[in-house]
Amino acid sequence: MKNKVVVITGASSGIGKATAIRFAQAGCNLVIAARNEAKLQETAKIIESLGAEVLLISADVSKEADCANMIDKAVQKFGTVDVLINNAGISMRALFEKLDLQVMKNVMDVNFWGSIYCTKYALPYLLKSKGSVVGVSSIAGYVGLPARTAYSASKFALQGFLESLRTENLEKGLHVLIACPGFTASEIRKRALTADGSAQSESPRKEEKMMSAEEVADHIYSAVKGRKQSIVLTREGKLAVFLSKFLPKVIQKAVFNKMKQEPDSPLNS
Repeated sequence: MKNKVVVITGASSGIGKATAIRFAQAGCNLVIAARNEAKLQETAKIIESLGAEVLLISADVSKEADCANMIDKAVQKFGTVDVLINNAGISMRALFEKLDLQVMKNVMDVNFWGSIYCTKYALPYLLKSKGSVVGVSSIAGYVGLPARTAYSASKFALQGFLESLRTENLEKGLHVLIACPGFTASEIRKRALTADGSAQSESPRKEEKMMSAEEVADHIYSAVKGRKQSIVLTREGKLAVFLSKFLPKVIQKAVFNKMKQEPDSPLNS
């Protein structure tokens, strides 16, 4: 992996930041992007301290022009793209019945369309380098989560796109990885959108009991290096995916009950 050019979106915190650091430790050149430039600077400083080259780009992946600009600048600096990690994402928590449809659009724009835009502009270089496209999805891309309709929809759509892309380029050497962490300690739940589009501010789950972002980053790095097609993380996540295939009614009830137990769960309203 040494000297490979790795582009990571949503690299200012959580899984994106940890993954950028992990690839830097392996000697890769990093292109990191996010909306929060101040936090992105913090990630860049850590990468530089590891002796890796880094290009920092302030970008909103929901905007096609920002994604095109990110890839252009990456190629201008490093000459190619070897790995694209579509990690930028937002979540939500509200009943669809009460959801402002703009929230649905916002989540799809970032989680789905952001990955589409980045992949479209990076693809010519990835095909030439026989590189890797990574989509950081979720167990919610296998199991529809109640009060997370927009989030699950975006992840199901992302996985469908990536599976099609993989098959379409089967004879061209393109590697496509769908990475599905279970619940991971990060800031995504604090920024999750509520029914009216405002951020919920506090996580409804016990973050300290979840898999760390650094553990997820290790798994993603190994999967890219080994050119795996998919990874599903955490025992709970693997069980959920298994049950969704063979005992769908069982997992529906289990997921409903689990989500209903969250503090201030919309399912209790």
